[in-house]
Amino acid sequence: MRWSAIAWRVASFVVAAGEIALWQFAADQRLISPVFLPGPDRAWASLLRGFTSGDLLTKLTGTLTHMAYGWLLASVAGIALGAMIGSSRAMRIYVAPTLELLRPLPVSAIIPVAIAFLGLSQGMALFVIAFGSLWPLLLGTIHGFAAVEPRLYEVARVLHMSRLAVIFKIALPSAAPDILAGMRLSLTVALILAVVCEMLAGLDGLGQWVLLSARAFRSADLFAGVMLLGVIGYVTALTMGAAESHLLRWQAARR
Repeated sequence: MRWSAIAWRVASFVVAAGEIALWQFAADQRLISPVFLPGPDRAWASLLRGFTSGDLLTKLTGTLTHMAYGWLLASVAGIALGAMIGSSRAMRIYVAPTLELLRPLPVSAIIPVAIAFLGLSQGMALFVIAFGSLWPLLLGTIHGFAAVEPRLYEVARVLHMSRLAVIFKIALPSAAPDILAGMRLSLTVALILAVVCEMLAGLDGLGQWVLLSARAFRSADLFAGVMLLGVIGYVTALTMGAAESHLLRWQAARR
């Protein structure tokens, strides 16, 4: 099984290498104007130049900071609220209409409201990122807590366990797969919204780098920023996947 996973990983890298080679061929043959489509060699050179003599590292740090803080806020709020709502049938009945009202709201409709109250500031960006990242985690947590086997709660009552003990020893481990899946999705949303907020508010980050590069027709810098965003998304997905496998290893052992 392990060798099969490695083989699939190698195959995915081979496909990616083929796509890069096709991109280089299209750029060399000038199928699209170099003003709009630089080759991967030019994008890579721009990436190295941005790190060595430019401010790309500062932009990268800014985006990672916005993404991480917004995601952490969403994680704390989502898990706390989801645990309260998911473990109480009455809470689900009373709060469900409000959740169904807020959940379909597109984040793009929230941004003007956030700007009106908070201005073009770091606080606005964190609010928008946290709001948009909250829903996958909140709904996953609610589903996880609501799906706990009822007999486990009966056992807890027989053992006279406190509510905190029930949450941390029974409900939370059972809901962990749904919570971690929600955290992985919300991290992707946090990255997207961090870039959007940086573009709109002019905050220091890769979103600002990409926007200014596009406006100045610096296509190599533009593609360098997009490549870096792709790497961030890939690395964070791998990290969350590894963390999920580690935290849920007890499930594999039980099987």
